[in-house]
Parts: sequence; structure tokens; C-alpha cells
Amino acid sequence: MKEIYDVEALRADFPILAETVYGKPLVYLDNTATSQTPRQVVEEIDRLYTHTKANVHRGVHCLSQKATAAMEASRERVRAFIGADSTDEIIFTRGTTESLNLVAASYGSLLDEGDEIILTVMEHHSNIVPWQLLAARKGVVIKVVPCDDRGVLDLDAYRALFTDRTRLVSFCHVSNVLGTVNPVAEMAAYAHEHGAVVCIDGAQAIAHEKIDVKALGADFYAFSSHKMYGPTGIGILYGRRDLLDAMPPYQGGGEMIGHVSFSGTTWADLPYKFEAGTPDFIGAAALAKAIDYMENVGIERIAAHEAKLLERATAAIADIPGLRIFGTAPGKAAVLSFLVGDAHHYDTGVLLDQMGIEVRTGHHCAQPLMERFGIEGTVRASFALYNTEAEVDAFAAALRRAAAMLA
Repeated sequence: MKEIYDVEALRADFPILAETVYGKPLVYLDNTATSQTPRQVVEEIDRLYTHTKANVHRGVHCLSQKATAAMEASRERVRAFIGADSTDEIIFTRGTTESLNLVAASYGSLLDEGDEIILTVMEHHSNIVPWQLLAARKGVVIKVVPCDDRGVLDLDAYRALFTDRTRLVSFCHVSNVLGTVNPVAEMAAYAHEHGAVVCIDGAQAIAHEKIDVKALGADFYAFSSHKMYGPTGIGILYGRRDLLDAMPPYQGGGEMIGHVSFSGTTWADLPYKFEAGTPDFIGAAALAKAIDYMENVGIERIAAHEAKLLERATAAIADIPGLRIFGTAPGKAAVLSFLVGDAHHYDTGVLLDQMGIEVRTGHHCAQPLMERFGIEGTVRASFALYNTEAEVDAFAAALRRAAAMLA
């Protein structure tokens, strides 16, 4: 018998979902920005703070050893979750942004003036600005892959951008605005044929599909805990070991050193070479509990549930006068970006908020993509494992009211 997806039982793990907004039941549809955290993860954070708080790695006392063991067990949990070969390839950061900055600053320092980097028009600013900073320092050249009106990357244009100076490509796995799921394995394979290194922003994919970094062909893969039901302030950079070995440290300080003297300093072994200072060992350890939660529900089952919600929501709002949906790629993730007539996205978002519907408005840190579509921003609704069909219907009804008020 097929197991029933019991969304109400799952919602009981998220007490915040029982809150109200302006006297209306909370409908949280801003999951692309940040997902909510289940009580199991919060309880693990509380347990770690109240029973296992001590600085990690350098302490010989019992509490330090326990904290170190919890953090390193989480590193192994992440390794297994994404199919990496070794925990040496799993670096804890503050989030996807820091992970991408690490690659740009450290691997980027190995590039030469005139070397080329390929990005796409749909990148988050976190996968644009670090490369622009590198270009200003090193004189590397940035090239950009366009997309069509559906939000599908032009792969012919992508292939045409490669030259003998192409050193690295960096692109999102899933667009945070359009929901487009890019053919990253195909793109990575082509890049490798041309000797380029592949960096993938996986922030919007990690909670919605099973990730195998080797199958994808990722040389670097970055993601954040807070988008996968975990704590804020923790991210992951997966990096292929041979690349990490060749890269200089990203930051200096404690933990990342082998030996320090004023005549010279040596670096710690991987992954600690890239983890300067005291880490958020509580958050790092709690990330393992979030992974457990997702896998207990089932990544494939979560994705199927979200796809049904997206289909229902798209159909429910399709006939609203003046509605424009941005991102209609086949097989897209559960992200719905739209505008209603000439109404400003902010005004639409404020009205929805007054009716208890929490969505995101603005350019979503993707201003070049907004320019591509000739707009300033969108309203964005995005779905997670705990959202329901009733919430989709409430969202659609509220949007109809808002559209009528703004007409």
C-alpha cells in the first residue's frame, strides 16, 4: 500500500504554523528565502546548548570532546547526504554566500588576468558579486549565459561562450526566482570537456531533490542550512579534495593553522584549513538533525508534494486579470513568481500580508534577471513540505481580493 503523505502530522512539528497574522491564520509561503525549523531541530539545539557547549577541536576536557564529536558527526552526515568521498571535502561556512565567496577568493586567486568565468543571467547576487570583485582584483573576464522567455537557459549560447581561456563556470542548480531546474550535469560535463572547473549554487535544490555531487559533476557545491529546515548561520561548501589542497586559505586565525611563527606559518589539514576561528558548532551539529528530518519524510515524497501544490496554485491564479507568471520552464521547482497587471509587487505583498499570506516581494537578489524581463521585481510564493492544499486555496482567494483592490 502506498504510504499517505500526512501533512497535518508534519505541521505539528512546526509550532510557528499555528500562529496568526492580523487575526488571520498564518500561511507561510516564503520558503525559498527561509524554511521553518521543526521542533526536533530546535530541541537538538537546546540540548546541545544546555548539555554540550564547549569550544571544539582543541580542548582535552570531556565537554570539548563531546562537542567536537557532535560537530564531526554532522560533517559525516553531510558527506553521506550529498555523496562526497571524504569529510575532508565538507567545509562549514556561514551559508551559501560565504561558500561562494570562499571559492571566488581562494580558487579565484589561482586565476590569471584574461582568464574567463561563465555565469548565467539567473544567478543570485551571491553568485555574481564575488566574481565581479575577483574581476576587479585579477582582471578575469566574466561571460553570461542568457535565458529565453520561459526562463530556460540557452545551452547553445552556453557552449559558444567557451574558449581556451575558460577556467571556471558557476551557476545555480535551481533559480530562486523562476524555479527553473537547470541541467547541471549536462552543463558540468561540457565544462569538464573544456578543462573548466564547475561551481554550483545548490541553495534552492538541496531541500527539494536528492543531491549526488559526483553524479552532477560538481567540483564545488554550496548550500545553506536555513533553506533545508535547519538553523541559520550555517552553510556547506563541498569541494573536490585535489582542488581544496591546491587552494590558499580563505581567512586566517585560529583552527586553520598548523604552526605559527613570525618567520612563517603552515596550514592545518583539510577541511580545517578553511575554517578559521571558533565555528558555530551548535548549528553545525544541529544540521544533522535537519537532514535526518528530511530523509525521514523522504526527499522524493517532499518533491512530489510540492509539485502538486505548485500545479494547484498555478491553475488557481491563472485566470486573474492581468496576471503574469515569470518562470514557466518544464519540470520547474515549487516557486511561483508573478505580477498582477500594473500593480507594484510591494503593494500586492502588503495586501496579501494583511490577509495572513506571507510571500516575498522585490528583486530577490537577482537584479540582472529582473532586467532581462524588463521588470523591477515580482511577488514570489514558494512551497515546502508542510504547506497544504487549503493554504494554496487561501493564497489564491487572497490574491484575487488583492488584485481587485489594486485594479
